Order: sequence, then C-alpha cells, then structure tokens
Amino acid sequence: MVEAVEGAGVVVTGAGGGIGAALARRFAAEGARVVVNDLDAARGQAVADEIGGIAVPGDASAIVGAARDALGGTVDVYCANAGVAFEGGDADGPLDEKAWATSWDVNVMAHVRAAHELLPDWLERGSGRFVSTVSAAGLLTMIGAAPYAVTKHGALAFAEWLSLTYRHRGVKVHAICPQGVRTDMLAATGSAGDLVLQPTAIEPEAVADALVKGIEEDRFLILPHSEVAAYYQARAGDPDRWLTGMNRIQQQWEESR
Repeated sequence: MVEAVEGAGVVVTGAGGGIGAALARRFAAEGARVVVNDLDAARGQAVADEIGGIAVPGDASAIVGAARDALGGTVDVYCANAGVAFEGGDADGPLDEKAWATSWDVNVMAHVRAAHELLPDWLERGSGRFVSTVSAAGLLTMIGAAPYAVTKHGALAFAEWLSLTYRHRGVKVHAICPQGVRTDMLAATGSAGDLVLQPTAIEPEAVADALVKGIEEDRFLILPHSEVAAYYQARAGDPDRWLTGMNRIQQQWEESR
C-alpha cells in the first residue's frame, strides 16, 4: 500500500471506463475511498459497485461539492481525468468552433474550476493532491487533432502553474502524459491514431500503475511511455528538426488516407 493513498478520499472524473476506471480500481485496491464520476450515470455506477466506491454522476466541472460530501467532507486526491478528443487540423484547416469550445471547456476549464473549489480547503489544511490526465500530446502534439493537442498543452500548463504556485503550501500536483492507451478514445482517433498511437499503445492499467508509482516517488511528470522523455527533450533541443520530423508523419498520414 502507498501511504499517501491508503485511506485517502479520492475523486476520479470520467471514470466510467478507460483510464478513469483503471485509476478508480487501482486507488480502491490501494485502500482509498473512491468517488467515481462520469457523465454516463450507469457506467459510473457500475464501476463504483465493482470497487465499493461511491458514484457521483454529472459534469466533471461541477461535482466537487457533491464529491466532497460523499467522502465525508474531505477530498485528498482529485483526478481531473475526464477529457474529449475531436479530429480536426488536417489539410482542410483546424477550425471547428464547437470542437474547440468543448475541448477547452472539458480539457482545461474543468481542471481550473475543480482547483478553484478544492484549493481553499487544501491550503487551510496544508495538503492536497491534484492529478491531471494530460496525454503526451500536451508535451509534444498530435497530428489530425488540433483542438485536442492545443488544449492538452493548456492542461499541462495549468498543472505546472498549480505546482509552482502551491507546492510550498502542501499541494502536490501530478501530470500523467501517456501516448496511446487502449480505450474508446483511442479507437475514435481514426487513421491518425492508427498510425501514431496504436503501435505502442498500452492498457489503462499500466497508466494507473505509473501514477501510483509517481505518487510514491512524488514526481510531477508521469510518463507511462518512457520514450516520451527523449521526444520531449528533442523537441526542446531542436524545434525545427522536431517539427520537420512530425511533418513527415503528417505527410505519411495524408498519403495513407
């Protein structure tokens, strides 16, 4: 058992399946008390029943109060995991107003709103843990998915800001940045996901394992795909070379469609 998790009150948004369900199961196995949130009430309830958790359905942006009440007044770990992905950003252009607005609201502003609700109590107590499911797209990018890539960069930036602003006051922040994970979201990425993500895709349980290890080691950046660290360094060290390489992948994708 991980000391920081055992007995903790944990909230996982978007936990009706995929990475969220894997996180909920792993936290429960570590002895945590888990609130399972999902827009799909039936899916969330099924996971909650499976792990002995508490289902709190609804929009991830607005469930902090209900989740806190369900846990007896205290949230120790909040996993901002709910996310959306839309294809967009190919040769026809990146503009789809609805996709951009929804991506921004779910992938970034839901995290901001949750933190706004959680921080007063955490700062008063001098402890709290915010987990952001970002994706390697937030460190790198993703072809064919402009709203997803850009808003995941935003999610990472917000997690970084939370960490640098509040770490001396007891707030821990973790950013999970996997590449492909075998979930419904990956299946919906279409040919771009088939080309870039499927070859090295991992199971959601591997992401949960990486998070628990990262919590135990008190690390901000959690990379279930270890090779992402080298890609991130290459991007920072020589942006033009990296962009040229990514453009080759873009061309390969266009030619395969």
